[in-house]
Amino acid sequence: MTIRVLLVDDEPLLRMAFTMVLDAQPDMEAAGEAGNGAEAVRLARRLRPDVVLMDVRMPGIDGIEATRQIIRDCPQTRVLILTTFDLDEYAFAGLGAGASGFLLKNALPEELLGAIRSVALGDAVVSPRVTRRLLENFAHRLPVGDAPEGDERLRRLTSREREVLVEVARGLSNSEIAAVLHLAEATVKTHLGRILLKLELRDRVQAVVFAYETRLVRPA
Repeated sequence: MTIRVLLVDDEPLLRMAFTMVLDAQPDMEAAGEAGNGAEAVRLARRLRPDVVLMDVRMPGIDGIEATRQIIRDCPQTRVLILTTFDLDEYAFAGLGAGASGFLLKNALPEELLGAIRSVALGDAVVSPRVTRRLLENFAHRLPVGDAPEGDERLRRLTSREREVLVEVARGLSNSEIAAVLHLAEATVKTHLGRILLKLELRDRVQAVVFAYETRLVRPA
């Protein structure tokens, strides 16, 4: 399968560099380029890329709003947010908008390519612990919602699935969750898959955001 990537950045030279890296790969191609968020949304709707590499600080519609619109209109497309710092508030906002992860702008080419491949396969490109650090730093900006018992979606989960979701939101890996809950790691993966299905979430990162938004877990 060839992974089709839409490049979004207001710096033409950076887009050119990314295009050269992608086109050198046998399993990737640059499907298109956009210099701002509005153009990114239009191209995503027309091209239906597998992955969008999205800058956030752009004139007009920024990368966060563009991500939100792309995820809404192109649910099969995955978005990778480009950030300057690993705890940039824009990264957190991007995750909340539906992005599957974030990548530093100074990442090595092999890191960029690995992240794109992971996202294209449906994985999230944010480690559990980095996700927790993001949320602990910026969760206070989340809107205040109802108590967990008041969110209808949480009632779809079994008690065990809710336990797994709590540990995911606390930043534990599958193996760590298995140890804490005395489960096989494969069982944890099965529970997580069911959680994502029942809650209609895209990946692990969105599950963490959901747990904080519903106040199932609160920042330390």
